[in-house]
Amino acid sequence: MRLSMLSRLYLVVLLIALCACATLFWFSSLTLNMTILVTLSILIGSFILARFFLSDFRSGIEALELGMLNIKDGEFSTSLSYQKEDEFGRLCSLYNETVEQLRKEKHWLYQRELLLDKVTQSSPDVLFLTDNEGILVFSNIAARDFFGSSAGIEGASIYDLAKNAPNGFDDVIDSMKEGLFTLTPNEQEQQTWHISKGSFSLNNHPHILFILKQMTRELSRQEVAVWKKVIRVISHELNNSLGPISSMIHSGKILTKGSEDERLSRVFSTIDERIKHLSEFVQGYGKFAKLPEPKIQAIDWQPMLTQLSAHWQFTFDTSVSATVHVDPVQIEQLLINLLKNAHESGSDREKISILFKQINRQSIIEVSDRGQGMADGVLSSALIPFYSTKSSGSGLGLALCREITDAHHGHIALQNREGGGVTVRVVLPNLV
Repeated sequence: MRLSMLSRLYLVVLLIALCACATLFWFSSLTLNMTILVTLSILIGSFILARFFLSDFRSGIEALELGMLNIKDGEFSTSLSYQKEDEFGRLCSLYNETVEQLRKEKHWLYQRELLLDKVTQSSPDVLFLTDNEGILVFSNIAARDFFGSSAGIEGASIYDLAKNAPNGFDDVIDSMKEGLFTLTPNEQEQQTWHISKGSFSLNNHPHILFILKQMTRELSRQEVAVWKKVIRVISHELNNSLGPISSMIHSGKILTKGSEDERLSRVFSTIDERIKHLSEFVQGYGKFAKLPEPKIQAIDWQPMLTQLSAHWQFTFDTSVSATVHVDPVQIEQLLINLLKNAHESGSDREKISILFKQINRQSIIEVSDRGQGMADGVLSSALIPFYSTKSSGSGLGLALCREITDAHHGHIALQNREGGGVTVRVVLPNLV
């Protein structure tokens, strides 16, 4: 049996006392019984004195042992009460200072964990962590939404979860490649995403962190920015040319005033008419390139539709009463463009409709018709500036709708309907 340090000190004291008493048996004139009695008395007295003088040693040892047990259990809120001015007192004081520092660091780490969790959970990017076998050990809210789960998905296999993800994600996970990829969510337009991953060791086990970022809106924003720059350059050059031409035509009319040549008059009239048309054309593109920031305000949905129905024929649910926070001028322009396209699609006017609903703090507007529909190539290019299938179209109607939607931090999508026709779906967040 292994003795404690305190027990060994007691034993040393007793052995020293016993050695000192051994001389009594050889040099003392006391009887044997008296010698044994004196020896026992000395041993007992030595033990009592040793216990008295080593009491602080025992208290210090017990205090330090209790403190180390607390550290082992991860408990840093308890301080040692040993306050005597000796070596153990200094050790206990140093222990208390160390525990206080550890307590502060633990609190700081806890606050960092809370902050990190808050940032990751509120991030719009899809974040999830897997072990080397593909089992999820962490995911944020965006990841759970991405995989179509309302509850926690920790402990599930990424390969099983990929089956519930948007179409195309399972191929991305199988290939384990980084970069851009496309997904096709149900009943939505194709989306562009970017995936990146990082490998690191957690608790001496390899893990992989996946970060998925929705790039559709960013790419669309950059694309629109490029188109706007092109439009501004073209508008500037055209305006620089149209001004002098218009002035020359005016001068030509003055110089030929009184001439009876009808051909010359027709030439001037035709040039003047084309200049006006071109000026209106440039102004339309300039309106797209310089769309102002939306002035958000609360408006009633029904009065807006009632006002539009005075100029455009369409059906809508008159029982839906809601308040939306949008720029009324821009949203009215968006609806006018969509209704104009619907009426020019060849659809019967009574089959053109506007559906409005609010779901999860989002306002959803759907403008539907029963026209000829669109080919897949047209659907994918309809929102691009300058693109139009109409001989007299400017290609700005739907592009302006997308610009207005983006300015409201929403998104727009086109989809063919079963039985013919197109539905344009506009989703706007409640900006309050």
